[in-house]
Amino acid sequence: MSEPLSLSLVGMPGCGKSTVGRHLARQLGLHLADSDAVIEQRIGMPIREYFAAHGEEAFRDVEQAVIDELAGRPGLVLATGGGAVLRPSNRDALHSRSHVLYLRASPEELQRRLRHDTQRPLLQVADPLQRLRELYRDRDALYRRTAHFVVEAARPSVHGLVGLALAQLELAGLIEPPGAAARRGAGS
Repeated sequence: MSEPLSLSLVGMPGCGKSTVGRHLARQLGLHLADSDAVIEQRIGMPIREYFAAHGEEAFRDVEQAVIDELAGRPGLVLATGGGAVLRPSNRDALHSRSHVLYLRASPEELQRRLRHDTQRPLLQVADPLQRLRELYRDRDALYRRTAHFVVEAARPSVHGLVGLALAQLELAGLIEPPGAAARRGAGS
């Protein structure tokens, strides 16, 4: 029997990594780990507060340790934070140890989704859309380099995004089409 699947989700803040990850985990019978939630549990405070008190570099150190620990764990869907790909060691760990899906959305779409968000430290600026455009410019190539699959996350519903992700995994031969096991059993 083959080892259980290991998936990681990367993408900009607000692209749906945690939500899509939860649905993928449920549909595939895998566990979900959200790196930001694990980090908050480890540091004992919201990321926003840790960021303000200790700075981005200290946060990225904790994030790197969490990703190193979780990337490639069999039977796990790992939803990463938006900046997880900034460090080469994180990109390498994710790409080499798991199947990585990049949930890609434009800065304008992300701004629409995040317009009321007060929890993301990097977006607490005078012009969040400009900040999202800068982040996208700096990170898109890193997400693409890290990913094995790109899922366009612009407008589809969560159900639609999960379907697109499952279709890519199925086409790559990483999962069976729905009902394949039942059809095989009927043919025996």
